Amino acid sequence: MTDNQNQSRPSRVSRLRSKGKKKNIFLRIIKWIFITFLIVIVGGIGLFAYYAKDAPSISQAQLQSGGTSSLYTNNGKFLLSLGSSKRTYVKNNKIPTTLKNAVVSVEDRRFYKEGIGLDPIRIIGSVLVNAKSGGVAAGGSTITQQLVKLSVFSTDASQRTLKRKAQEAWLSMKVEREFSKNQILEFYINKVYMNYGIYGMGTAAEFYYGKSLDDLSLPQLALLAGMPNAPVAYDPYVYPAKAKYRRDIVLKSMLTNHKITKAQYKKAVNTPITEGLQPKKTTVDSTLRKVDDPYIKEVISEVKSKGFNPYNDNLKITVNIDQDAQNKLYELANDGEVPFTNDKMQVGATIVNPKNGHVIAILGGRKLPSVQLGLNRAVQTGRSTGSTIKPVLDYGPAIEYLYWPTSYILNDSKYIYPGTNIQLYDWDNTYKGKMSMRQALVESRNVPAVQTLAKVGVSRASLFAKKMGVNVPSDSGLSVGIGANASSLQMAGAYSAFANNGVYHKPQFVSKIETPDGITRKYDSEGTRVMKDYTAYMMTDMLKGVFTGKGSGTAARIDNLYEAGKTGTVKYSEDDLVKYPQYANSPKDAWFVGYTKLYSMGIWTGYDNLKDGTPSGVGENSAQLLYKKMMQYLMENKPNEDWSQPSSVVGRKIVNGTENDVARSGASNATWQLFVKGHAPIDPYGNSDEKVTTVKRRDEDYDDDTKVDNDEKISSSRKDKDEDDTSSTSKSSISEKESSASSSKQTATQSSTQNNETTNTNSQSKAESVSQSTPPSSSETSQTNAQPKATTDNKDTNLN
Repeated sequence: MTDNQNQSRPSRVSRLRSKGKKKNIFLRIIKWIFITFLIVIVGGIGLFAYYAKDAPSISQAQLQSGGTSSLYTNNGKFLLSLGSSKRTYVKNNKIPTTLKNAVVSVEDRRFYKEGIGLDPIRIIGSVLVNAKSGGVAAGGSTITQQLVKLSVFSTDASQRTLKRKAQEAWLSMKVEREFSKNQILEFYINKVYMNYGIYGMGTAAEFYYGKSLDDLSLPQLALLAGMPNAPVAYDPYVYPAKAKYRRDIVLKSMLTNHKITKAQYKKAVNTPITEGLQPKKTTVDSTLRKVDDPYIKEVISEVKSKGFNPYNDNLKITVNIDQDAQNKLYELANDGEVPFTNDKMQVGATIVNPKNGHVIAILGGRKLPSVQLGLNRAVQTGRSTGSTIKPVLDYGPAIEYLYWPTSYILNDSKYIYPGTNIQLYDWDNTYKGKMSMRQALVESRNVPAVQTLAKVGVSRASLFAKKMGVNVPSDSGLSVGIGANASSLQMAGAYSAFANNGVYHKPQFVSKIETPDGITRKYDSEGTRVMKDYTAYMMTDMLKGVFTGKGSGTAARIDNLYEAGKTGTVKYSEDDLVKYPQYANSPKDAWFVGYTKLYSMGIWTGYDNLKDGTPSGVGENSAQLLYKKMMQYLMENKPNEDWSQPSSVVGRKIVNGTENDVARSGASNATWQLFVKGHAPIDPYGNSDEKVTTVKRRDEDYDDDTKVDNDEKISSSRKDKDEDDTSSTSKSSISEKESSASSSKQTATQSSTQNNETTNTNSQSKAESVSQSTPPSSSETSQTNAQPKATTDNKDTNLN
């Protein structure tokens, strides 16, 4: 027994020791958990203090102000406010108790119990949600926090950070210390955005119901209380079902919060959402707002695309508008100085600064009702550009990738789209034979343009255009080379790259955004080189010819101004002409895109609907005349500078009708042409001029019989020749057939084209028979006159 006792003692001791060790480990765990928790608490307090010390200031004036953003010009001058110019501010004693109960019930049930402006229960709930989402996906904001956010912070998603939340919480506690609950609720009710540029529920009551707040019913007040959550989505005019859904949520919250009875709830939810609703107001009470409406619409869109809410964020937005230019553009289109066929004829125009991409003016239409944020035709991309696409999609890429000279020989002859039986025509149903690229572009012959696109390749050409902001599907058919869908904004931007020596700045309306908490974001860019300088210069040099001699752009010509540009017209489809045979001799759409070194302007003219009319008579030239008048205004007292020929371009005097035959000194049947350096023929006569301007913009360069009075109606022969571009018929059927048929030939064609076609040196084009002192012919006279077969199948420019 003694032995057994001796054996049991160590085991008991070991068990006691084991228990002691477990207890110590447990205590240590508790201790480290406590220390960790303490560190987290202290660290959190320290981090909170660190963030809070940089919180922006907040004042009563900020709390009482509306949440609207303000627009300023680049010179710091205030332009306008995005909100309504008249806000009905309602004092606390005039705010119905029912509205207060509705707001508190749906937004912050514990509002009156929160002593520090924060709701710990909601914060914990939002922390759990955010932990699951891995970011800041939900908020636990009280009414006080929402008021602070609307007063001094941005709603930009990128600003939903711990730092911003800490500063928001700190300022909320400050507001709670300095203002009563009734004051805070008053500030909130008068600040929230209620759609249509309206701030405050008092202003909203007058807008939606034509009454003051104290005259509204329970369901009407409930709707107003619920709208700030998503004022656009809960618009009772546009989304009545969603508005009723939100209103009923507010009513349910009031019932749950014991602020209304069941009987009141049932009666209110059964009330139609339209009861008492006034007819929607769309009138503009400001001339400035009416003139600037299309510009403001694009500013709002651009600001939203950058992650801000221009209606709630109290932003200071610096815009690129030139108000004088905006006013002038509006006046020219609306006051009769530029003639249009009738008052239903429409226009979309954009002016861009090529050096920085700033959109200085934009015109969304003419003779329009006073509507805020109305249709902006300047940015619509659903209409064909006609021949204005040729420099961007055809000839620009040919110079860039194939090193074509301006004398490159093309054959304007019978052409069938590959893989189809569709024949391509010009306006005169004739073909002119071999001609230079310069003549083909200036006269806007369609067959050479399509041939050029085939040699470049649609896929490669579409990438070239895309870099310039014009989106052409890479699987498009060859017919896209004589008309692609784009807006005046896109075309002005694309041509600005030619004007700026090949450097493209994406057109932009906003240059700077400043938030209430002092953060500034600038959006001007360095620009992107999208083509070689030789491409931009050679294209500009050819496009100067559109204004000269017999060119189709003579109605847009400004004496003694260095300018370049391109006209474009679109014809009606066969289906259109069946309905409106009287339109047969008129264009459906007329374009002009032109530029100087300082401004690039894109203009579309036409009609919104077929039944409204056709651009006939003087209306056929409205786009050109608007360009002329506006560019004259813009360039007044501005430096009139020509483009400098870069070292990558050389000039040769080439025998007309040939590509590489250098003319003898004094030859009369020759024209100065431009070549990419390293791809020019050797001059055996030593007459080469490395620096040459082939088209001079001087009055003496024009024969008297080719001048026209640009402010009057042009002659019938000139009118016929101006119809230069694509039929308003689609290329959709061509697109699928021709692309596959031509792709197999494309590689071989590109590699052999230059050698094969430059051997044709004997045919001389009379249209190019000009000397150095006389500009080359610039008549843009070609146009697709699609026959029934073509117009039956083509539909992508048939834009009614």
